[in-house]
Amino acid sequence: MIFEMNMLWACILLPMGLVILIKGADWLVDGAVGLAEKFGVSPLVIGLTIVAMGTSAPEVAASIAAAMAGSGDIAIGNVYGSNIANLALVGGICAMIRPIGVKTSMIRREIPVMVLVALLLWPILAPDMELKRFESVAMLVLFAGMIMYTVWAARREGKISPEFNAEIAKELAEHSPHGKRSLNLNTMLTVGGLLALGIGAKLALVGAVYIGDWFGLSEAVIGITILAAGTSLPELITCLVAAIKGHDDLSIGNLVGSNIFNTLLVLGGAGTIRPFGISERLVGTDFWMMITVSVVFMSIIMISKKVGRVSGAILLAIYCGYMGYVIVFTRGI
Repeated sequence: MIFEMNMLWACILLPMGLVILIKGADWLVDGAVGLAEKFGVSPLVIGLTIVAMGTSAPEVAASIAAAMAGSGDIAIGNVYGSNIANLALVGGICAMIRPIGVKTSMIRREIPVMVLVALLLWPILAPDMELKRFESVAMLVLFAGMIMYTVWAARREGKISPEFNAEIAKELAEHSPHGKRSLNLNTMLTVGGLLALGIGAKLALVGAVYIGDWFGLSEAVIGITILAAGTSLPELITCLVAAIKGHDDLSIGNLVGSNIFNTLLVLGGAGTIRPFGISERLVGTDFWMMITVSVVFMSIIMISKKVGRVSGAILLAIYCGYMGYVIVFTRGI
């Protein structure tokens, strides 16, 4: 840094970095959607890939920045914390505002996949406490395969679902209004978004690490708490709007999809760029807490076919209890 770091600067840099991260993700998605449309990519494919990845872009950037800085615990902790926050914090708050119904197809397919993908981290991380490059590449290949399957399945279902196609069209219109942007402007938005993600991730990481160090938090706890809560803001905003408007599928789909993306895309991308080791706690309590929250979320939906207000309150209580436990009892581990 070109100035002496202190708590004031850290408290400025963290929120500034998060704002730049979120804005950068918006620019990147807007530009990429515009470019894809210019090159004739199917709206369905754009909606299920570029737009769907938009809310996970801050996690990707933050975890890559942490990995490049040699802070593997922050990179992994950010994913664990974001996955837990998505289901327990965001899902809980949204359900308390308005009970969220869930489609049978999502109960059958996406939600079990979310849990299985999270469990996949155990055989990857536990044996040697390290995320290797070939393991990271394999995660990215699996992610690409899942995206291809999702597009194929959506094409099949979209043929008989005008509502599905209308929802995709609406999402695209928000990112590329009327398709009027020029090729140069879309390119500038895409490049600017990537630059903003890099700058925002660096600023947020520096601020979060300084604040965490000041409070005696370990890198794992910094990732699980401060950074994860900040990078989960896009999911919170998106799902709150969807819940208020009654778009249940969009709300739950965003949370479940974001967790799958976090596990495979975020860690796969970070580990491919720079492999890293992790501390023992991240294959212990924190890992199993992420799995527990995922299983509880899945069980609630499978039993009641929705996330009601009581269930939302339970999820929110679990999140608050876990954050309290992490900060009070394991802050320096």
